[in-house]
Amino acid sequence: MQIFGIGLHIIVAIFFAIHAVRERREMYWLLILFLFPLFGSVVYFFAVFLPSSRLDQSAARAGRALQASLDPGREVRDAQRAFELTPTAHNQMRLAQALLENGQPARAVEHYDACLQGPFARDAELRLGAARARLANGQHAGAIDLLETLAREQPGFRPEQMHILLGKAYAAAGRQDEAGSQFATAAHRFGSLEARAELAIWALANGKPQLAEPELQEIERTRKHMPGHSRKLNAELFRRVDAARAQAR
Repeated sequence: MQIFGIGLHIIVAIFFAIHAVRERREMYWLLILFLFPLFGSVVYFFAVFLPSSRLDQSAARAGRALQASLDPGREVRDAQRAFELTPTAHNQMRLAQALLENGQPARAVEHYDACLQGPFARDAELRLGAARARLANGQHAGAIDLLETLAREQPGFRPEQMHILLGKAYAAAGRQDEAGSQFATAAHRFGSLEARAELAIWALANGKPQLAEPELQEIERTRKHMPGHSRKLNAELFRRVDAARAQAR
């Protein structure tokens, strides 16, 4: 298919090249995209674009929630078995994530910290996971250190999640002004349910009902029109919002 004399596969390759530059991806992706536009675009989509997209995150979250409800310990067992059979960094990262999602942050921190000493220590996903584990384990300063370093080095990496997680880490460490700034940036820039909810929860907890009110109104509007399965998926977030509102009254 030709568009203004340019093949569609070339246009797709250019789109992904722009994405690679904006996300500060390794420059070899540009070489792959332009030398092999069709094949390179397919590889980039599955290796880089889809894993960083909201669609992929939502689908993965839904899948993990379903699996956890059916067999809460299965992923930990599978990840532990895979790591014991083949103790690679990839399998250890998988085990760390499974432990974190299974409510075992202390063990998750141990495995994440081991990965941070290896060849993938600069991997952004690894550092984000390690920061989540440290925050869940009460290691607020360690989480902040990882997140601030990652934000400086890769400012385009998962910006919404970075703002939200930094906000949580700052709040847990008592740095409330910085926490509020992070939550407000996430809510105003992305406008997602999670970002609005985190800003509202923080504002209510810090005596700022005027800041929370517009976010609460938007959250209720979203909840009212949300399909049942989506409400179930976000049940914990809604529970936290309702609890924060009741506490503030």
